[in-house]
Amino acid sequence: MKTDISCYKDLIDLPHHVSSNRPHMSVYDRAAQFSPFSALKGYEEEIDETARFTDVKIELDGAQIDELNEKLLLLSEHIAERPEVKVTYFVADTRKEGGEYVIAEGNVKKIDVYGQRLILSQGVIVPFDDIYSIELK
Repeated sequence: MKTDISCYKDLIDLPHHVSSNRPHMSVYDRAAQFSPFSALKGYEEEIDETARFTDVKIELDGAQIDELNEKLLLLSEHIAERPEVKVTYFVADTRKEGGEYVIAEGNVKKIDVYGQRLILSQGVIVPFDDIYSIELK
């Protein structure tokens, strides 16, 4: 279907309009109008975060807790010797439910009974409630 150009004859010879109120738009800004955009900003990051796996904190039974308490008592008796240990403990995730198990190795600097935490000489601080296991070296 051909369009009859004669109906646009009155518009063809008009000069190009230039605004007196607004500055001329650069070619870069004009092109940006047609570039793709993300209608759901942050959606991809949310999907990635949801797909990220976390561990569930394992609840220790009475025997395991007693074993940890015995090891902490033994460590406190030999604190002057700065015993070397390997501690596996749970670190809660700051963004979602769950977390991960971390292993720290080092010398015991202090057992803070009031603060309920084990402090290693490397600066690692482990709350008693988060300890999964302690290996004496």
